[in-house]
Order: sequence, then structure tokens, then C-alpha cells
Amino acid sequence: MDGNFNDNDLDKVVSADKAHVWHHLTQHKPFETSDPRVIIEGKDMRVWDQNGKEYIDSVSGGVWTVNVGYGRESIAKAVHDQLMKLCYFAQSAGSIPGSLFAEKLISKMPGMSRVYYTNSGSEANEKVFKLVRQISHKKYDGKKYKILFRDRDYHGGTLATMSAGGQDERVMQYGPLAPGFVRVPHCMEYRKHELGLEHLSGAEFGRAAADLIEDVILKEGPETVGLLCLEPVTAGGGVITPPEGYWERVQEICKKYDILLHIDEVVCGVGRTGTKWFGYQHYDIKPDFVTMAKGVASGYAAIACMVATEEVFDLFKDNPDDKLNHFRDISTFGGCTAGPAAALENMRIIEDEGLLENCTAMGDRMKANLDALMEKHGVIGDVRGKGLFLGAELVKDRDTKEPVAEKDVMAVVADCGAQGVIIGAANRSIPDRNNVLCFSPALIATADDIDAITDAVDRALTKVFG
Repeated sequence: MDGNFNDNDLDKVVSADKAHVWHHLTQHKPFETSDPRVIIEGKDMRVWDQNGKEYIDSVSGGVWTVNVGYGRESIAKAVHDQLMKLCYFAQSAGSIPGSLFAEKLISKMPGMSRVYYTNSGSEANEKVFKLVRQISHKKYDGKKYKILFRDRDYHGGTLATMSAGGQDERVMQYGPLAPGFVRVPHCMEYRKHELGLEHLSGAEFGRAAADLIEDVILKEGPETVGLLCLEPVTAGGGVITPPEGYWERVQEICKKYDILLHIDEVVCGVGRTGTKWFGYQHYDIKPDFVTMAKGVASGYAAIACMVATEEVFDLFKDNPDDKLNHFRDISTFGGCTAGPAAALENMRIIEDEGLLENCTAMGDRMKANLDALMEKHGVIGDVRGKGLFLGAELVKDRDTKEPVAEKDVMAVVADCGAQGVIIGAANRSIPDRNNVLCFSPALIATADDIDAITDAVDRALTKVFG
């Protein structure tokens, strides 16, 4: 760790944090008698806290964000140079990095056409919801306004995106939620018995799981449903990869009932799933909207994007004489130029260093390591994921699939942390289903990094479960 701060300086930092910072997703009562962790520095896949303790970061900044690793001087320089030239102008006008990154991004997304810059993944998703409601008024007399979302999927922390949230513990105490949002069942084959589909497997299960969406549409009335919003791979809800046949059937259903399809790539986007730039591209999905945030600039600057087809875009310029016809929306910090400047350099690094391919290779290695741990530890009931986006579900009994207690999952996380390895877990999200360890190392991960992470998990599982 760099020696720029002496102990007294760090003591002041920790004191200031403890006295004034309100941390995300954190109960602060324990900080009355202990200090919060303050991360001081990062390099490649490692970070250091205020005590000088080194950690391997297997969750890319804690929330699947730092895809190209810490300490990228070329991204910092790109941001610096752009800020000195122009830091900001409202997105009602264009900018050099905004224009160039939009062109670069669309070149990676055949079938998509327009990029709308916004402040966060939550807000990008909210833009889609607003567009769908406006389309409902423009084309369907306001009747086709309902938005379908999937059990276990997560789309953000604003009131509307929470209303489209399939993780009940995330929305408890925040109601009443916004009307017009309707849940559809999850598609997790490991827990197909929860759907009454335990007699099916493979593509038969996948199509049947998608048919459950059609059942909801018919119950609600197809003439009232405007959008289906799904993650390509469910993230915080348990790292759930879609079963074979699922996405083909989902698209058939959307086409049949004239329902727009929104793919939330806030977690999966920009290389996380390996080989392809976006998760949806593994499944031949042709969306109307794609949203993204976390990995777009690897956390070096704030940026989120809502991407739409030209067909959607054209709906908002078909009558220029109508002063209400265009998309009447603004995101203040969508006009910051640092985000697209960082995103351009982030994408160049991924291309030039072959990180999509490395993500696939290292993801295969991590999957194999976790599969080996499943052979060794009966508490692992399932291992799943794609690329460097993986989950291990912990159960008390493999036959009944009864989840282990959330406190035991967090004990594994804590023990890995004590070993100097930061891992993630589904927690405080789904009642009685917060039992999945989550892994999303940076795309730069080496074989040694992957082995160190899974070795720590091995030791932690032995300590916690025997």
C-alpha cells in the first residue's frame, strides 16, 4: 500500500467516516464500539484497508463494477484530459466523448441504435418505464401500461424500480409501491419444484417456465401489458442462468402480445459473462431496450446508459408539431463528460487485452474449482453462472434443498474476509433464500487469483460447516 497517509491521517479519516458517512446497506449500530472498514487503495485485483490489510477482491468493488481492475492510469488520464477540456454540459447538447462512446457502444450491439445517458442503473431502468408509459398514451390510449418483472430479479432502488423488484426484503417498509407493476415467476431449474415443474428438465422446463409468464399476461389482460423487464442472468437474486429454451419462448410470447422487451444489463453488461459484450447476446435475444451501468466505465467515473432501437426512438419524433411528443426527461449528471471518456478507454482495454476471452477462460476455471468444492462439501447444492459471474447455493440437505441460514452464509463471507479474500453473498434480499455465495472477479483475473479465492472458500466452508 502507498505510504501517502500516515497513521494520524488515517485515524482522522476513520473518525470522519464514523461520525459523518451513512454507508449503503449497512446497520451502523456496531460502529458505536468498532470502526467501519475504510478502503484506502486498490491495484489490479487487490485492495487495502486503513489497517494495511490486503484483500483479493472477488466482487469487483463490492457490487460487480471494477471490471478491468484497480489503478488503470490510462483511464484516469482520459478522465483528467476530458475534464480539463470540458467537464460538463447538459445532455440537451452533445459532447465529443458522449458522441464517440455512443457510436462505439452501438457497434457492439447489433439491432440497437440510440444511447440515452443517465446517472445510475436504477435511473436507466426508470427511463425505460417512463418511455413505456408514454408509448402507452401515444399508441394505446394509455391502456397498455403494465410492466412485468420477474421474481428474484433486481432493477434498482428508486420507488419505481423497487416496484419492479423481485426481492421482497429489498422493498419491505418502503410501500405503498407504485401501481402497474406485476410479478412473473422465476426460471431457476434448481428450484423448479417451487414452480410445480419438477417433472420437467432442460428445454421442456425452460419453455414451461416461460409459459408461466404467458399465464400472468392472460390473467392481467394482454391489452394492458406494455413491457417485460428481465435480467439476462439474475444477479443478486441468486446468480440464476436461464434454462435452455427459455429465452426463445419468452420472445415468442412478447411478439404474440405486442409487448416490448427490456433487458437489464446493469450487472452483466460490458463483458461480465465472457465471450460476448452483453449477457443477452449469449441467448440470441432481440430486445427493444437495454440498460447498463456498473461495468461501463469500471467505476472510474459515473455513467449509465439506456439503449433503444431506432423503432422506439422514431416514436418520439413522428409528430414534431406536438410539444408533448418527445421524451421529456433529463438526468443532470448524464451530461458529465468523464463517464463516456472513461467508458471509451475501458472498452479499449477490454478489446486490446483480450479480456472477454480471459473472462471465459477464468470463468471456466472458477466453475471447475467450485464444482470440485461441491464434491467435497455436501453443503453446496448447486453451482451456476456464466463467465466470471458465478454463484454457489448452500443447502442443509441436497435432497430437500432446504437453504442454510443466512447467518451461516455470512459467516463464510466473514471467514474469507479474515483470510484476505472478499467474496459476496445474497443477503437481506429474499426471505429464507439468502443462501448463495456470489463471485464476480475482475476480468483481468489470473489462474492464481481464481485458485486463491476458491481455496479461501474451501477453508471457510470447512470452518463453518465442518
